[in-house]
Amino acid sequence: MAFAPSPIPSRTQYVLEAIKHDILTGGLSPGQALVETELAARFGVSKTPVREALKTLAGTGLVVMSQYKGATVRMVDADMAREVYDVRLLLEPEALRRSITRGASLEAARAALVSADAAADQAERSLANREFHRALYVPCGNPLLARMLDEVRDQAALVSTVAWAADPSWHREADEHREILRLAEAGDTDAAVAALYDHIASFVLRAFPLNDEENQA
Repeated sequence: MAFAPSPIPSRTQYVLEAIKHDILTGGLSPGQALVETELAARFGVSKTPVREALKTLAGTGLVVMSQYKGATVRMVDADMAREVYDVRLLLEPEALRRSITRGASLEAARAALVSADAAADQAERSLANREFHRALYVPCGNPLLARMLDEVRDQAALVSTVAWAADPSWHREADEHREILRLAEAGDTDAAVAALYDHIASFVLRAFPLNDEENQA
């Protein structure tokens, strides 16, 4: 008999969400040390919920745990960004194709667009953008495919945070989201899939352009 995982205690969840918010708003920079005692004092908790929160964030790829350096915010470089977005390019367009073919409801994607437009800060916008993409792939009919994409969601959001700090291009991405949804709701499967692929590929290329050596390879 399979058992469901235990829910995260409320204090740990509170600390986890607060740290994630700081990472996704740039309040905690890539490479910055996450000292348990400092975080525990800041949030008014013991070190245990902080430690558990950091372990969870390490599992999602936002934090790196090292025996010698402790916990740090994950660094974002071109290789990391391209690895994450390569996975998305391989899986996400196919998941959208299946969602459209199944005639799945995309109301959650439309709601996410509204939330992104009304976002009060970068973290809220990032979370809404992730919910938009998730609403496209979750109804694909293959739970394993959806879980695989879920596993890179936080890492993709971290890439976006770093990229937006250099080039606040979320208005462009929002327009692309609206066009993807329009095509998907119209049942134009091939065009919607192509638009999603171009959206993902163009973002990482704008944020981390290939250098001359890579272009010649």
